[in-house]
Amino acid sequence: MKQFYILFLVLLTATSCKVQTEEEAVVAEPAVVWERQDEAAELEEQAQHENERMQFKLINSQTLDKNEIWKPFEEDLAQFSARKYESLKPLILERSIPELQRAIKNGRLSYTDLTLFYIYRIREFESNNELSLNAVIALNPDVVAQARQLDEQEIPAGSENSVYGMPIMLKDNINTSNVKTTAGAIALAENLPTEDAFIVERLLDNKALILGKANLSEWAYYFCEGCPLGYSAVGGQTLNPYGRKLFETGGSSAGSGVVVAANYAVASIGTETAGSILSPASKNSVVGLKPTVGLLSRTGIIPISGTLDTPGPMTKYIIDNAILLDALTGKDSEDPASVVGGINYVEALSSEGLRGKRIGVMKSLLTDSLYNNAVNAMREGGAVIVEFEAEQVPLENFLTLLNAHMKKDLPAYLSTQAGEDIEFRSVGEIAEYNQQDSVLRAPYGQQLFDAIVADTTSAAELERISAQLQENGRRFFDVPMDQHNLDAVASINNYHAAYAAVAKYPALAVPAGFEATGEPKSITFIAKPFEEAMLLNLGQGFEQLNHLRKQPGNYR
Repeated sequence: MKQFYILFLVLLTATSCKVQTEEEAVVAEPAVVWERQDEAAELEEQAQHENERMQFKLINSQTLDKNEIWKPFEEDLAQFSARKYESLKPLILERSIPELQRAIKNGRLSYTDLTLFYIYRIREFESNNELSLNAVIALNPDVVAQARQLDEQEIPAGSENSVYGMPIMLKDNINTSNVKTTAGAIALAENLPTEDAFIVERLLDNKALILGKANLSEWAYYFCEGCPLGYSAVGGQTLNPYGRKLFETGGSSAGSGVVVAANYAVASIGTETAGSILSPASKNSVVGLKPTVGLLSRTGIIPISGTLDTPGPMTKYIIDNAILLDALTGKDSEDPASVVGGINYVEALSSEGLRGKRIGVMKSLLTDSLYNNAVNAMREGGAVIVEFEAEQVPLENFLTLLNAHMKKDLPAYLSTQAGEDIEFRSVGEIAEYNQQDSVLRAPYGQQLFDAIVADTTSAAELERISAQLQENGRRFFDVPMDQHNLDAVASINNYHAAYAAVAKYPALAVPAGFEATGEPKSITFIAKPFEEAMLLNLGQGFEQLNHLRKQPGNYR
């Protein structure tokens, strides 16, 4: 009997040890480390790409150690098991904000789990040199603690259609007080502390979680000429999840489009001067809204043009776009273009969608099969389709306008909204700094910065050019819209973004399917100023008819 008792104790001790070891294996996840690799073979292969802008000189940033991105969360990630990550996928991947909020309200998910899921996922893919997208420059070190605080509070009424507790990624030209704002440029690599941009304050007021900063085309793609979309010296080369190193990401809000497409965040904020939201939204099969200039504040955003720039939401679905737009709007006394929104965009969504709406379609685009399919779908959805011949309207001196504006507006940002350690005060000073190590700071050149430095446009000439461009941009849309009593004009991707930009008209890109190659494409609706509610209704009608967005195959 004594021998049996001793044997029982031995077995019990062994079993206990085994259980404890298994639990420890679940609790203590091994550290994941990104290792920089030699890119020579990859770049040699990439040099054969038929698109010159895809012939990269580098892929990973020469200055960013990716391990630093997730370093603040090492302890939390060690407790967040692979098993838990896999179990949360059905609750999170490709889910809309209302779906996520319902899961949290029902106790199936928490704001902390949601936040850690995205951080774990970012580390999972970005530490893998075969799958990394270089879409993230930095994460907010306080975001998990902020999520935990929300989990300790009672969820407010109406949270289902709100950004409350939703991890949102920002394009890295939008100021945040605790994360550097670099515009992708080494010159601004230490741009901290800064005050939160006005739209960031709006997000925080609505209890959104700022997850971090997305990569971008350096200086919002007004830096080098003909260089790759989505490249920045700080973040490296952003890659498209639907065709890594095969398809362009669009720019300049490349990372903002990619993080949504790859489910690295619930949603993101991009910025646009002319096509910088519409382009990456289209290339990454996400919804991108370029609002009317003035609807959303530009204070605290690194500028190109103080008259054309605007931030805008980038999301997987129209409902999420409306939710985000509601959270971002507000009158900003420091932005002279800022207006009071006055509309609840979620409540303005209706079941009517496309029914009875008069949509202008350009005859020259009907040869595009996806555009043609989209037009037929809209017709079947009850829209009145009106074909018209688009007028050939010139946009002369557009680059002169941007040169003159950035020459004035960037120094204004550097003097009043950049961190105190940033000593640059002009485009010329930054250009000179880049020349001191052009291989690192400007490997594709800085032709556009050089043109800005050389620009001598007078204030009077700039005013004339601006007025002429706005007149021409509005003529392009107003003539057919007024003649045929149109609610909106339908385009493709960012094909007519420059016209919408100088007209200061809103535009909405909605996924319209994929080319035979697998490359995403969008239908883009353009309307007159402050018709965002109508555009979102058109987008929702089109989205519900087709459901054309698909999750990228290698990022499930």
